[in-house]
Amino acid sequence: MTPMNRRGFVAATAGAAAAAVSLNPLSASTALAANRDPAPDDAPESLPYADRRDFADAERGFVAPFTGGPIRTKSGRIAWDPDAYRFLEEHDDTSDDAPDSAHPSLWRQARLLAKQGLFKVCDRVYQVRGLDLSNMTIVEGDTGVIVIDPLISAETAAAALALYREHRGDRPVRAMIYTHPHVDHFGGCRGVLPDGADADVPIVAPQGFMEHAVTENVYVGPAMSRRAGYMYGAKLPTGAKAQLGCGLGLTVSLGTVGLIAPNSYVTRTGEELTLDGVRVEFQMTPGTEAHAEMNFLFPDLRAVCMAENATHTMHNILTLRGAQVRDAHAWAGYLTESIGLYEGRADVAFASHHWPTWGNVTIVELLTHQRDLYGYLHDQTVRLINQGRTGTEIAETFRLPPAIGEVWANRGYYGSLSHNVKAVYQRYMGWFDGNPAHLWQHPPVEEARRWVDCLGGQAAVRARARAYERRGDLRFAVTLLNHAVFNDPDDTAAKRQLAALFTRLGHGSENAVWRNFFLTGALELTEGVTPGESSTVGPDMYLALTVGQLIDSMAVRVDGPKAWDVRLAVDWRVGDGYWHLRLAHGLLTWTESEEPDPDAGLTMTLTKPQLLALLAGKGTEGIAMDGDRSLFTTLLSVLDKPDKNFPIVTP
Repeated sequence: MTPMNRRGFVAATAGAAAAAVSLNPLSASTALAANRDPAPDDAPESLPYADRRDFADAERGFVAPFTGGPIRTKSGRIAWDPDAYRFLEEHDDTSDDAPDSAHPSLWRQARLLAKQGLFKVCDRVYQVRGLDLSNMTIVEGDTGVIVIDPLISAETAAAALALYREHRGDRPVRAMIYTHPHVDHFGGCRGVLPDGADADVPIVAPQGFMEHAVTENVYVGPAMSRRAGYMYGAKLPTGAKAQLGCGLGLTVSLGTVGLIAPNSYVTRTGEELTLDGVRVEFQMTPGTEAHAEMNFLFPDLRAVCMAENATHTMHNILTLRGAQVRDAHAWAGYLTESIGLYEGRADVAFASHHWPTWGNVTIVELLTHQRDLYGYLHDQTVRLINQGRTGTEIAETFRLPPAIGEVWANRGYYGSLSHNVKAVYQRYMGWFDGNPAHLWQHPPVEEARRWVDCLGGQAAVRARARAYERRGDLRFAVTLLNHAVFNDPDDTAAKRQLAALFTRLGHGSENAVWRNFFLTGALELTEGVTPGESSTVGPDMYLALTVGQLIDSMAVRVDGPKAWDVRLAVDWRVGDGYWHLRLAHGLLTWTESEEPDPDAGLTMTLTKPQLLALLAGKGTEGIAMDGDRSLFTTLLSVLDKPDKNFPIVTP
């Protein structure tokens, strides 16, 4: 199969609007309730449910299930419950079997994701699936194994490796590969290589891995973790009326997160390594699903790893947990390159999520469909930007050609067309739509007070919302009730009414992440915020930070107004270098040199572990302090403590 040029495909399909397919994440019933005609994909019968190839592929090569029961941390907390999604196995695989509380298309995806255990991908390549959000892939070398992407938690990674060894023998780990710096692709490394076991093991990653692994998870880690609780439905029970996975996988594990720094970096496409006798040929794909990411081919095994660049769902151009906007144009371009690199050279493609794809023609077809998805999404959004449309306006009417939109692997289970279009707009145009009426709006509480005042009070707003609900306009009913809740967060009737609508919207959503946001919002409206969100930052992550990055992580915690009138100069001597910290005008800055600063009021001589203990509040024992010790106490006094459980659906 020879794929079309990406631009040629866009030009050939741009005029097919009359037959276009929308990937609005809501079902037909909810689309009607949202006061619009349902798009073609909203009717489940329009999708090819009779196509059983994904189910065959998801079961192909099955070796054995994991039967060890809940996987626990040392403290006894459940890191992963392999039986949590067993309810999905009690149904058949047809759309008719989907309950009323689940979109049939999402129900289908959830059933595919629930197939867990050890699978043979091809000769010498195995995957463990369904023991975490991501897959662990194990490639057999000459004397041991190469582990690709060791899941999120050490506990799940150790269980996955044990499952492999139970059926393939106790082979040592000879190499480890991280495809990219998201925590579900490196966090379980200590379950594969315990402390001290990594000394002579090649750990391979794309150039830029460490920078992005630590900055994304540390600087705004608390806020991202809080929103990730919504995204993955961390507080929801599993079940047909509750959490059904997240479209990319089931959910995140809650074990011990680690990070072993790579000792081998791939810097260019075409670079080759031999790991335990196995040849690996790399393709660099920066700026796609991650800032640093790579695909790679095992040419002698005719197997290609597509990392997270080509999966069985539409991915996110901007994740709803928060992140920097990704480049859909570059993503499409690298997939075009992948087609050229792997056409005729691979018999199986596997990724760090979902199930593999077999047959070179089918592989090229998958890559082409995904390439065309991101390319069309980008180009048509930009075209409409240049016609003066805003992101919201574009998202409301955007449609995909049936040849793209009716492909199962392009359905919006994880990313959605709606929020991806808005992300492309944000990448190029930012938050402002150009209308001066939107330039200086009131914040949510102040705006809510004024809306409620205009509408005649809380009771009137609730009544208006019920009227719009009866008309079928759930979206505007939600808008009104959101104002009511932000005006008076003690209005229990408004919160219950809004929670009921969130539940309806969640049950109608084809997008698993939208479903989780709606249902988690409903839960917190009725039960409040409960503590205990998971964190993706463990001791290894902090040890991986440079001294400069540690200072930066302090700088973003400085309470600016509180520190306006504070001026201080402190030196840290760590190893052979000096870091000169300066606080003035509410801003913490630093420089590095080989000499002390004579103007520093305090010089602290310490090791990296001592510095980490100090920042963790464990005191100054063993740290040499030369000068005014109160300066460091003053610095600590102006640092905020992040709120890991801030409210989202209430003020």
